[in-house]
Amino acid sequence: MKMVRKIMHVGVLAGLLLGGLTACNQSTPVAEVPNLTQYVDPYIGSGDHGHVFVGANVPYGMVQLGPTNIHTGWDWVSGYHYSDSTIFGFSHLHLSGTGIGDLLDILVMPTTGSPKLAKGDDSGYDSGMYSLFNRKNEVVKAGYYGVKLDRYNIGVELAATERVGFHKYTFPKADDAAVVINLADALNWDESLEGYLVQEDETTVSGYRYSKGWAADQKVFFTAKFSKPLKGFELYEGETLAEGKKDLTAKLVYGRALFETEENEDIYLKLAVSPVSIENAKLNMEEELPEWDFNATVTDADVKWNNELQKAIIESTDQSVLRNFYTAHYHTMIAPSLFCDVNNDYRGADGKNYNNEIFKAHTTFSLWDTYRAAHPLMTIIHPEQVPDMINSMLYIFKEQGKLPVWHLVGNETDCMVGNPGIPVVADAYLKGFEGFDRDLAYQALKESALQDDRGLDQYKVFGYIPYDKASESVASGLEYALADWAVAQVAKERGETEDYEYFLNRSNSFKSYFDKSIGFMRGIDSKGNFRPGELDPYHSKHREDDYTEGNAWHYRWLVPQNVNGLVDLMGGEDVFIQNLDTLFLLSTELSGDASPDISGLIGQYVQGNEPSHHILYMYPYVGQQWKTAQRVREVLTTLYFDAPAGLSGNEDCGQMSAWYMLSALGFYQVEPAGGRYIFGSPIVDKATLNVGNGNVFTILANNNSKENIYIQSVTLNGQPYTKSFIEFDDIAAGGELVFEMGNTPSQFGVNLEDRPVSVQ
Repeated sequence: MKMVRKIMHVGVLAGLLLGGLTACNQSTPVAEVPNLTQYVDPYIGSGDHGHVFVGANVPYGMVQLGPTNIHTGWDWVSGYHYSDSTIFGFSHLHLSGTGIGDLLDILVMPTTGSPKLAKGDDSGYDSGMYSLFNRKNEVVKAGYYGVKLDRYNIGVELAATERVGFHKYTFPKADDAAVVINLADALNWDESLEGYLVQEDETTVSGYRYSKGWAADQKVFFTAKFSKPLKGFELYEGETLAEGKKDLTAKLVYGRALFETEENEDIYLKLAVSPVSIENAKLNMEEELPEWDFNATVTDADVKWNNELQKAIIESTDQSVLRNFYTAHYHTMIAPSLFCDVNNDYRGADGKNYNNEIFKAHTTFSLWDTYRAAHPLMTIIHPEQVPDMINSMLYIFKEQGKLPVWHLVGNETDCMVGNPGIPVVADAYLKGFEGFDRDLAYQALKESALQDDRGLDQYKVFGYIPYDKASESVASGLEYALADWAVAQVAKERGETEDYEYFLNRSNSFKSYFDKSIGFMRGIDSKGNFRPGELDPYHSKHREDDYTEGNAWHYRWLVPQNVNGLVDLMGGEDVFIQNLDTLFLLSTELSGDASPDISGLIGQYVQGNEPSHHILYMYPYVGQQWKTAQRVREVLTTLYFDAPAGLSGNEDCGQMSAWYMLSALGFYQVEPAGGRYIFGSPIVDKATLNVGNGNVFTILANNNSKENIYIQSVTLNGQPYTKSFIEFDDIAAGGELVFEMGNTPSQFGVNLEDRPVSVQ
């Protein structure tokens, strides 16, 4: 029976970690709160293919307020790339690290003169309203963004609360100063369907934007309030001035708030958003940001980030480790993002508006990525967030009939393969979390696994997905199998024997794809025949093959739910170890029209994309924990670094960063749910984790260094500990885990009784 996780309110948690904080005894010394935001560098991952958001926000906030470049393409899905020096506005909603773009809604741009309202292009300023900027005039910090727009000589500073963006514009002397509200430009990601703007009084403008993109039916409402009365307000349909109008509804809508300004005059703008209505946006502003103290808002955001970062306080003599770790932690809290107003109204997955006092609705669920590390990390250091996340997913189930796959602003995108919502819900269930309806959770798990969409109909008929019936059949089938294992474990916990046996049997469907003649997973047709022809394991034709963003080398290992079963399938431990060793020694070349997601290679191991993230941690199952230590340290020190190109692949809403955090602490959850964390090689010297309920879990890595990467021995709460893994309950209870490190492989974890064994 798992320990029941009753989570204290987040407000109570904020001061628990450091202790000594007391209001009733003034003579008690108050522990100094460490400044951890100083180590956050939002530039990390903004170059290469990291795709991270750069701008101002607070943890899990609805608003991500930041700059938008004029250029588009795969490396601009967040709207910003470190290589770019253009800005055509500051938008209030962003994605972070995804491989597909959307959002960038409610874009605001301060200007002087009369620039063309379009964003513009590389032909020059005559093409639009964008401005160049110089990197030396740009400041990025957790909760704050600042830049100077060279074209207009306007200083821009941005801050945010959960639902409100706060702008500070420092203008030159001008009688033609303006702030453009842009509801039209959609880059190449979505299509503006309808925009609405209305001037309500001399300082207030409100409206909405409806659009169609990755989120097929997006609606965002807002209200904007200026610190200075407008000299005038102009509405445009495209480039055409709508003379004399105070409001406008059209497909392409712009508004220009006009001002006269003195030299270095500051004009402030507060803009609140809502998924439900303009009136709710006004309520959000009234509750979250009624005043005009910009500096206080920046400070409040810094405090919020600092409080969350304190959930995991680490020590290291290597400053780059501190920057990588705390920036990673920061990146794990950009998504999932709030999707409810201060009164708990939210827009459901069925397009209807709801109010629910039980939980705070969230969105931006990149579950194919985040079920692997981001959510297991959250269960350890942000347990107070877990009930909101699970309830959000369960109510999505109630509204659309299945758990979310990739949910974005109230829309099911059905992006990526498998049933990735299942492991997240099952993990919380098996770890004993409360705060959600556990019977509803089980219903959601079962019914989501028994759908007929996305290849599940074929899966139920054949026991696998035939390649002649569906594309990406191997990837889909392997993902469904691991999700089925998660359902089976919940069924076993509940005593649902029939369901347990049914889903456990389905979870072993991975064996159908394994061609023993070549030792790889490959496509099989509806007649039971493997795909004809010689398999090229390096081949990865993007989205038109048996695999998803990978090749046969990568998908050979996608059986985290039954590593021991995979060992047997390959022919025993010796063959398994030989195959696993080979993976890291192969050429990094790919053949075919390879997915750009295949990046960060060590041989054919891929750190830059999620299906490989557990592979390093398979060695302990066959008694070679030292090889996991070796490879984990290699990844931590060569494929993560504190520079704009410091991520080896898409951040994917926190997954890349969560992998780093867990691995830096010394462990990783391989099995899709349940909480067994396999030991690797801690790169931090010490970590103090606030694991909820007032409990603190401390990790020490004695004699840790760049050379001393191997675990020699372990103690848990002062007692010798010989297993090469630790259970979630031992972490959540609080205590002390001590690694003794050395520079040579040891016998740690070699004995059969000390190895993880796949749960069936």
